[in-house]
Amino acid sequence: MAYFLGVDTGGTYTDAVIVDEAATKVIGSAKSLTTRGDLALGVGRAVDAALAQAGVAPSEVALVSLSTTLATNALVEGQGGRVALVFIGFSDADLERGGLVEALKGDPVIRLGGGHNHAGIEAAKLDLAALEAEVAALADQVMGFAVASSFATRNPAHEVAARDVIRRVTGRPVTCSHELSANLNGPKRALTAVLNARLIGMIDRLVAACERHLEAVGIAAPLMVVRGDGALISAAMVRERPIETILSGPAASIVGARWLTGEKDALVSDIGGTTTDVALLRDGLPEIDPQGARVGGFRTMVEAVAMRTTGLGGDSEVHLITEGLDGGLRLGPRRLVPVSLLAVEHGAMVHAALDRWLSAEAVGEFDGRFAIPMGGNAGGLGPRDIAVLGRLVQPMPVGQVLTSRLEVAALERLVARGLVMISGVTPSDASHVLGRLSAWDGAAAEKAVRLLARRRNGRGERFAPDAATLAQGIVDQLTAQTVDCLLEAAFGEDAGFSGEVPEVLARHPLMAAGLARHRGIVEISARLGVPVIGLGASAPSYYGAVGERLGCRMVLPEHAGVANAIGAVVGQVSQRVTGLVSSPAEGRFVAHLAEGLKAFGDREAALAAMEAALVAEAVERAKAAGAEEVQVRVTRDVREAEVEGRSMFIEATVSVTASGRPRVAHG
Repeated sequence: MAYFLGVDTGGTYTDAVIVDEAATKVIGSAKSLTTRGDLALGVGRAVDAALAQAGVAPSEVALVSLSTTLATNALVEGQGGRVALVFIGFSDADLERGGLVEALKGDPVIRLGGGHNHAGIEAAKLDLAALEAEVAALADQVMGFAVASSFATRNPAHEVAARDVIRRVTGRPVTCSHELSANLNGPKRALTAVLNARLIGMIDRLVAACERHLEAVGIAAPLMVVRGDGALISAAMVRERPIETILSGPAASIVGARWLTGEKDALVSDIGGTTTDVALLRDGLPEIDPQGARVGGFRTMVEAVAMRTTGLGGDSEVHLITEGLDGGLRLGPRRLVPVSLLAVEHGAMVHAALDRWLSAEAVGEFDGRFAIPMGGNAGGLGPRDIAVLGRLVQPMPVGQVLTSRLEVAALERLVARGLVMISGVTPSDASHVLGRLSAWDGAAAEKAVRLLARRRNGRGERFAPDAATLAQGIVDQLTAQTVDCLLEAAFGEDAGFSGEVPEVLARHPLMAAGLARHRGIVEISARLGVPVIGLGASAPSYYGAVGERLGCRMVLPEHAGVANAIGAVVGQVSQRVTGLVSSPAEGRFVAHLAEGLKAFGDREAALAAMEAALVAEAVERAKAAGAEEVQVRVTRDVREAEVEGRSMFIEATVSVTASGRPRVAHG
């Protein structure tokens, strides 16, 4: 009997499921709060509870697979460790392209001459001595390095040389851009490498936490991780390439949605604590984004499911809009720790502060907000940031942490680095007030929402007369923003609206009138043409109203709250590699191999050499990723031009995909 264990670590909860492979059914599931300080605690509690419910001994588990939204959440919230970019052979203008400056957020950049041209020939020498001196000075201030060299996908020699120097001098993790993508566009590859380097520490901690608990309870099965395209890779491989776990959780949820419902064509909407992830299931398969995963405003070069990820979840920050006379609400994109959750472990402090604020006549600027230290690498912080962090030895009201207005920006920087989290009112708190949730401290939620309701709009009136009224407004706002997410995804995938801007169409007055079934001189009706599969623990609480608004069938499957964990263990291992054959002159064909350029006098010989090298690499990577019984698929994309009536070879891209089921432990 083969039992598979699936684990999904999200921003709020860690889920675990036990799947009986032979019976293809879930026989045990559990949820536990994600413990940011020590991820092993949350993982362990969920795994142990799922095993106990299923009545399965640890020694009977043949495969463990992990999915996570931690990487996605970090990028959506603009968080992650401090890194340095080694930028080789690029200009100042290149640094401004592709969102690179925004992604760096002031982190150091080492600019060096070097790089290659489009043919893979060295454009300038690389000054390794200068590199060694600069990285040595930064070693203690950053948690990792990203290396990007011009045309590295045509010749990676300078990135490899820089990586070797950095590892020898600093011992820090290094991400090379050519290892993440075979595509051109250096600044975009650099962006992807920066984000990867920023995530390494976070994903390494998660994998290590999972491994520690599996060893402690006696599970000797292979550990796999879900990639952003839904495929599985080994835990060892994901430690080097954590960016591939961008959209890991959402990709796993799509695989899980298909497995749970049998639906072939549907929008899958997964609401978590931090994000809502929407993707299209077409003919039983998730759509893959050819341009690369887009998360938190960044377009990466990571192949992943075509997913729209929005900072909207059960733990999204509630913003009161004070512009205009009436004001309004907006949720996200930042995740807060719900006040009701903070009060579970720090009840005395939370209630004392809330009671003090409620007893005052006016609501202070920071009333209702708490700061929570998270630990982590504090290298590269300024004096003011260090002073604020030094005061924050335990969770406390924000107003007690700050001594002046100048320190507000310092606190925001600490939040962006992931060293501090803020606690405040969220939809989860509103749901406690309305009686839809009862998992945490409902009394604290009521006080926090009542305090927020006392704030004033542009007319000088309170935003709401009581906690229940504001709580309902927050839930209604979540419904409205979820409808927008789904409509954006639907318009983006509908070929009939190609070239239009989905965000504009989703919010167009005619669309709003159609959903409201407007009947006047003009009659307008609109509805979603496919069902929606609602996933996430809170989906049953919120998604009924969403389905009514969109006029579509809402599918809320059993085990919807652990769909990610289910999807984690029912996927396949897959590795895809690509290579280029170019023709710099008539009758000369160059294969851009990993070990360097190799010239041929025959086109087919060059293509065959590239194909053989890629097949060997793909199979090796698939086996390293944990696959057995590997199958290989090869495609060639040959680009030619018509010159004076005859066909001329320009270049060809060869792609090889190696895939298979993950290896399992045999008892």
